[in-house]
Amino acid sequence: MPNLLNRRSFIQQSSVIVSGALLSTAKAAPSERIRLGLIGTANRGGQLFDAVAPHSDAEITAFCDVHGSALQKWREAYPDAIFESDYRRLLDRDDIDAVIVATPDHWHALQTIHACQAGKDVYCEKPLSLKLHEGRLMLDTARQHNRVVQVGLQRRASTMYQQLAEDLHNGLIGKITSAHCYRVTNMTPNGIGKMAPSDPPADLDWDAWLGPRPMRPYQANIAPYKFRWWKEYSSQVANWGLHFIDVLRWLMNEEAPRAVMALGGHYAVDDDRTIPDTSVITYEMPGGALIVYEEYEANGTRPFPITSDIMIRGTKGTLFASDRAYEIVPEKGGQFQDNEARMEGIKKKAEDGSHPAALMRNFLDCIKSRQRPIMDIEEGHRSSIFAHLANIALETRSMIEWDSAAERITNCPQANDLLMYEYRAPWTLG
Repeated sequence: MPNLLNRRSFIQQSSVIVSGALLSTAKAAPSERIRLGLIGTANRGGQLFDAVAPHSDAEITAFCDVHGSALQKWREAYPDAIFESDYRRLLDRDDIDAVIVATPDHWHALQTIHACQAGKDVYCEKPLSLKLHEGRLMLDTARQHNRVVQVGLQRRASTMYQQLAEDLHNGLIGKITSAHCYRVTNMTPNGIGKMAPSDPPADLDWDAWLGPRPMRPYQANIAPYKFRWWKEYSSQVANWGLHFIDVLRWLMNEEAPRAVMALGGHYAVDDDRTIPDTSVITYEMPGGALIVYEEYEANGTRPFPITSDIMIRGTKGTLFASDRAYEIVPEKGGQFQDNEARMEGIKKKAEDGSHPAALMRNFLDCIKSRQRPIMDIEEGHRSSIFAHLANIALETRSMIEWDSAAERITNCPQANDLLMYEYRAPWTLG
């Protein structure tokens, strides 16, 4: 882990640009600072610590993790901070204003709901929930307790994407008919590996890590990081895919799909994963367009001719975009049409700083103003639904039709059972 004390000292002595706004180098008085608790302190937790660090009016004063070695790194850097292994004790404290939930996906619902009930505002990492019904209850609880809940889909803080969304909604590239995003990485031959069950590390509370999920033996290619390849705890469409699917539905001004199809399987990577190494998921949108997410973990070649994360096809032009820049290639008339270019080409680079820090800045501002953040829990829930439905379509090997208002699958009643799962005692959502 980087030297946190050196990083903190540097940030306090410097100023940084975040989404075009100059952050003051002056440190706010202790009584004016927002006191944050970090729940889940390993990989993503450390990244979100960095997202807080530039903001002089906030500080992380408490750390919580079920893995002792993960906490030990922070004890060494911040010996005067608060340390807990049970998040409920952290939520009971009056000297914590808000929490950051950076735990595995299957913990997001309980920790966010309990935080809202305890009067804490929440920054919850994406996906909002492991299952769709959890997300709905999280949203309802946040509204009931008037809590600010920001979801960590950080591209919503990009000023480039914000302007691009406005331009596309105003018809910049014409009628949009399809959009594509992907994840590619060649994990052959061994992927996350094959491992036998074993005793957990002595300093890991494995029962607490599993939480509401069924008890099972510890396996070293599940925790701490590789749970993302196990459908019981996450998925790659919820991990990587959701970042880009969220951007696409935002740029296309869509809320939810009306139908979802998916095919894929464990075709080439020889490992213990319980999710596909290859899949293609297609969403039909109410506005008359398709969104396609492609996942290739047995081949790393990027599918677009221009370096980008997303592609959107319109009748006037095709957009290729990444966090760093975008390009619009003009369309020309095809068969039976005028061959003239339908718009001028555009190339623009992003001028933003750190999107995670900018999203965190918005969260902190909303804690003060009590306004809803730019990636409010309702938007996070809507985007997470795309991942949930993709996983259900893969599980059932069917096309599913979705009633967004009722949040129900209409053509395959048994598939609605996959919108939730039974919590392991003593954990309940009640």
